[in-house]
Amino acid sequence: MERAVPQAVPLGQMEVFQALQRLHMTIFSQSVSPCGKFLAAGNNYGQIAIFSLSAALSSEAKEESKKPVVTFQAHDGPVYSMVSTDRHLFSAGDGEVKAWLWAEILKKGCKELWRHQPPYRTSLEVPEINALLLIPKENSLILAGGDCQLHTMDLETGTFTRALRGHTDYIHCLALRERSPEVLSGGEDGAVRLWDLRTAKEVQTIEVYKHEECSRPQNGRWIGCLATDSDWMVCGGGPALTLWHLRSSTPTTIFPMRAPQKHVTFYQDLILSAGQGPCVNQWQLSGELKAQVPGSSPGLLSLSLNQQPAAPECKVLTAAGNSCRVDVFTNLGYRAFSLSF
Repeated sequence: MERAVPQAVPLGQMEVFQALQRLHMTIFSQSVSPCGKFLAAGNNYGQIAIFSLSAALSSEAKEESKKPVVTFQAHDGPVYSMVSTDRHLFSAGDGEVKAWLWAEILKKGCKELWRHQPPYRTSLEVPEINALLLIPKENSLILAGGDCQLHTMDLETGTFTRALRGHTDYIHCLALRERSPEVLSGGEDGAVRLWDLRTAKEVQTIEVYKHEECSRPQNGRWIGCLATDSDWMVCGGGPALTLWHLRSSTPTTIFPMRAPQKHVTFYQDLILSAGQGPCVNQWQLSGELKAQVPGSSPGLLSLSLNQQPAAPECKVLTAAGNSCRVDVFTNLGYRAFSLSF
């Protein structure tokens, strides 16, 4: 049987296809370039778009300045997570992590530097990698996701050096305790687990949903986001967004937010969170809602704070989720404009 010869897609059909793609787009991940002037955004179609923050923030910015300077196909499936070092952009999708050189990306020569797959239990297993975390002191990268394990990869050699096992369902999020070599992980099993990187052992478990003041059975037990600051942790998802004192495993503040939160971060004396709904929420540590700033997406999945000292003029908060737009906040009070795939 002869193979059909692929026909060129008429221009009008291509425009319709691209419009439909944008309509159904989800942006899962963001990462700022080492120079602070560019933002990478990864979507559900496996594409990574690079936006010029410096051009979009310029007093001479045009509508074209808010479009990507380059877009490339990075993965076959969604780009769930991205992180950057001073030279590399790492992206994770279904079953593998890839590395790209920022210098090459910006020259529009988007060839992957390498790709690696953690040692899964069977060759048929292709679990999504939901979270990436850099450990600068070790020059390593931690990957976690659908196989319920945390895999550590040595960035010098590309070898996987350890697997941390304890979660009983897939992992959504990771955070690093800067002052101690500990990593926190949160997942579908409702637990936040603390891991000592020196011993590769689990040293603390907080089952958030078992605390009556945090529990919201109607939303489930899953932990979708977490962040740390010294002895403090904030986490949320099915259970209420809650501030915890880690040493005593005590919930100290329950934030009055009904919608499940998908991303949270400490910023100065505030906590920023986002999730179901279009708003970026600003919280006092006491639990008081300082502000809710609406964006253009019906739901948010990632927040990115650009605090690169090399580009103070590009110091912005960006928010993305269930649309083809990345909202840019030049101060925390309002959305200045949106970048768009």
